Amino acid sequence: MNRAEQTSSLSGGCAMELGVLVYRLYRALTYSASPFLHLHTRWRRLRGLEHSRRWHERFGHPSAVRPPGSLVWFHAVSLGEGMAAIPVIRRCSEMKPEMTILMTTTTVSALYCFSSEVIKKQLPVGVLHQFAPLDTPVAIDRFLGYWKPNAIVIMENELWPNLIMSAAQLRIPLALLNARMSTKSFKRWSSPLLLPLASLLLSKFSLIAPLSTLQGIHFQLLQAPPFVINFSGDLKYVVNKFYVSSGTSESIRDLKAELSDMKVWIASSLHRGEEEVILGVHNLLLQSHPDSVVIIVPRHPHHGHQIAQKLRNDGQSVALRSRNEKITSKKTNIYVVDTLGELREFYGVAPIAVIGGSFFPELTGHNVSEAAAAGCAVITGCHVGHFSHMVKAMQQANPLSITQVSSKLELREAVELLMSNPEILEARQRASKEVYESLSSCIISNVWNLLNLHIFRGK
Repeated sequence: MNRAEQTSSLSGGCAMELGVLVYRLYRALTYSASPFLHLHTRWRRLRGLEHSRRWHERFGHPSAVRPPGSLVWFHAVSLGEGMAAIPVIRRCSEMKPEMTILMTTTTVSALYCFSSEVIKKQLPVGVLHQFAPLDTPVAIDRFLGYWKPNAIVIMENELWPNLIMSAAQLRIPLALLNARMSTKSFKRWSSPLLLPLASLLLSKFSLIAPLSTLQGIHFQLLQAPPFVINFSGDLKYVVNKFYVSSGTSESIRDLKAELSDMKVWIASSLHRGEEEVILGVHNLLLQSHPDSVVIIVPRHPHHGHQIAQKLRNDGQSVALRSRNEKITSKKTNIYVVDTLGELREFYGVAPIAVIGGSFFPELTGHNVSEAAAAGCAVITGCHVGHFSHMVKAMQQANPLSITQVSSKLELREAVELLMSNPEILEARQRASKEVYESLSSCIISNVWNLLNLHIFRGK
């Protein structure tokens, strides 16, 4: 071994030792904080932010019986990540029917408390659902001790030190699918204190499948072993291909009939404040298209109720989805969706879709492929963060498949163009659908092959 190799080896060894030291500090802190986290979770339960009956699962206490045989644990935080995991879970069930699959989600807010109900409807028969344990030593050890998973598949960006280190100690293979890290998270993990810990945690994975080349570079810079990084494509492209629909509801069919003679556009996944942009554009559009209707779908359902109440206080006529209110007169040109799990159906109502979470600098975009899969002409703002790779891929495949705007004026012009020109609207709809079909092909097969090779070891 030459001097350079010796220096590199010593440097790597020191970094690993520092990572272990930081982890021991984290473990001690989370152990000490366990009683306070227990009280905090009880407080969240009282506020409706944790499941009223199953909140104890957050401390590793099971509410289901573990079947005999092998078991794979899939973990996702929220509805979006959970839905992205479902196509992979289905393929695993098909290829290994003897294997039990456990899926966990995390109750981050009142919204996610109900997200598990949405996800459960899409899971194959026999898949178990639990709420994920908090990342404390006792909760993780209790959870792993009871469920004894043969492999763990984590979705997107969940780097929980106690979970990862305990699994590694038990020699449980770990996979990180659709792996991504926001710019903020990447900077935090790259800090001198946390980089050794990040390197230590990532070294425990047998497979890391980044959702884009840029994300792959991020994980390499955090010193993930190069041989575990493999690309398969973004799983959020394929959610719609594997989505099990119970059929269009009668109320949606009624709504489509009510809107049949109107020019409809939908603004989805709106964050607080973005509705002002959409409503401002809508008021301008009404001057040239008095028969236009906007469907507003906020990111969080309770925000929808607040939007409707404010509009009514201002004297405007609004129809609210949760109350099954009808668009009974031409005065009603705003429909607010304050329910969960119906966005795909509403994309089928409107030919034009504006994707929120993208109009303010602090936002990072939302999944545009859902609207494309429904055959909508897709428009988004310029602050797309996590989904920049998806927007870029669609633009490269066909520039007509998605339109990016950077101001209220550009948004108004983009929607106006589509409303005024049926041929252009049809071309944009066709382009988005075709690009979606192209980009979503083969992803699940790629993911399964990687899991079978690196996690299941071809067994």
